[in-house]
Amino acid sequence: MDAHALDCHRRAGKIAKECREWAAANIRPGVRVRHVLETAEAMIRARGAEPGFPAQSSRNSIAAHYCSAPGDELTYEVGDCVKVDLGVHVDGYVADTATSVDLSVDGRWKPLIKASSDALAAAIATVGAGVRVGKIGAAIERTIMAAGFQPVRNLTGHGVGRWKVHTPPQIPNYGESGGETLAEGMVFAIEPFACTGRGYIRERGRAEVFMMVRPPKKAKGLDKDVLKAIEAWRGLPIARRYFQHLEGAAVEDTLSKLVKQGSLMRYPPLVEEDGVMVAQTEHSLYLGPEGVEILTA
Repeated sequence: MDAHALDCHRRAGKIAKECREWAAANIRPGVRVRHVLETAEAMIRARGAEPGFPAQSSRNSIAAHYCSAPGDELTYEVGDCVKVDLGVHVDGYVADTATSVDLSVDGRWKPLIKASSDALAAAIATVGAGVRVGKIGAAIERTIMAAGFQPVRNLTGHGVGRWKVHTPPQIPNYGESGGETLAEGMVFAIEPFACTGRGYIRERGRAEVFMMVRPPKKAKGLDKDVLKAIEAWRGLPIARRYFQHLEGAAVEDTLSKLVKQGSLMRYPPLVEEDGVMVAQTEHSLYLGPEGVEILTA
């Protein structure tokens, strides 16, 4: 971790925090989800950074990866448990953060959100050089279950790097034996998901988030302008709404062909069972010589 990289992670973390706080304050019944996401991304750019991944806001049983399509008219509703998940990069160095908002009239989701937030605090308290990720997961699981909820077991925290949102180590939301070991110089995100269900999600719905995972093969019908726009993100996740300035049929045809050849990965919404509520809280951390630094606090 050189000085430039750390400075970029810190700047990205500060911007992510500011935009997360704005988003949380502006998530209200009747507000379009797309307005919150697009405004947060505009704020990121106005501060001299770029989105580390498309801004996302998932409601209720959708745990993650709800990203507004172009023209999406979906609004927040009374009674929602809302997640907002933001990524920022400065010169490719990423910060990742999330929070949850209770839109119920009677505050019924506040204990669930608190369980996620408390689990994040408990996890951070265990962080140190030489600590195995299983110990962090155990702190998350213990805290969420003590509050009467379940952790989402097939979602994890993760390392963050340059032009990469997900790198080793994977940090589980439940206790496991051993696992990878934290080391000085690592930057990583811890993100406890607490839910009212069994704690397992699956992919469901249309993907709006994509990521280039290998160089594209030459193929008939790949639009050069669309391909250039995708490659400009240097492997960071992108959203379909990023390409509204390009011809729609060309965008869809190119996305479809790249997915089919395995160059582009799709990321559909991640959903628990209907009726289950999910809360998420997330910070990015730097493990330095003097201990842990919360980059997005």
